[in-house]
Amino acid sequence: MQIKQTSQGAIAYCVTAAQAITTEWFDVSFWQQQSAVTGSSKGRYITWFVKPDLEASQNETQVDKDSEWVLRHYYRGGLIEKLSKDKYLFTGLHKTRAVAELALLTLLFNEGFAVPRPIAANVERSGLYYRADIIIERVAGAQDLVAKLSTEVMTAEQWRQLGTCIAKFHQRGVYHADLNAKNILITDDEFYLIDFDRGEIRAPNTKWQAANLDRLLRSFNKEKGKLPALAFTESNWQDLLKGYAKP
Repeated sequence: MQIKQTSQGAIAYCVTAAQAITTEWFDVSFWQQQSAVTGSSKGRYITWFVKPDLEASQNETQVDKDSEWVLRHYYRGGLIEKLSKDKYLFTGLHKTRAVAELALLTLLFNEGFAVPRPIAANVERSGLYYRADIIIERVAGAQDLVAKLSTEVMTAEQWRQLGTCIAKFHQRGVYHADLNAKNILITDDEFYLIDFDRGEIRAPNTKWQAANLDRLLRSFNKEKGKLPALAFTESNWQDLLKGYAKP
């Protein structure tokens, strides 16, 4: 991970395709002017999908020239959101939400874990506070589990594979602060975990690992409550636990 100082703060980037990166890259209007926005995902806030023109750096970049990127701004949640929507106290660049998440993704990606390729992060200072953004590579052909299960079922084997996937992260000591159905992607042959904001490496411990699984189960049940037709049952959960127990 390399650091580039800017007039407002700093940019951290992980791939040669981002050597020419500027703060503009973290503003969706920059991509809109190039007709490079390919879509968006709407939760509490909008996450943007963009198609960068990588032809100029194709010979050196580690990123496929046909890949899409995901641009996400960091927003606060909970009660503190009413006081500050997107400002955080600055205590050091590497402790910022964006750079910490980028560093964790870089570690996991380089170790072969099923996470999106990290691209870059932007931190803009304002006095004692900062705002931040992150860019990651979009996982081609993937959809989140809520989207998947709203239209079709997963096999017992797929549920076991998901359990095995989560177990591998836990055995490495990867704590995911928001493990939920929408932060798990599925492609034709693999599961991916996304959104590692506030994630960290911890000593493996059954207490936090069980809490992680409980959070995921609550997520499935919450989504099932909103969409009764969601293809999730107790039997599915037990299959997931079987895979988790035998990674």
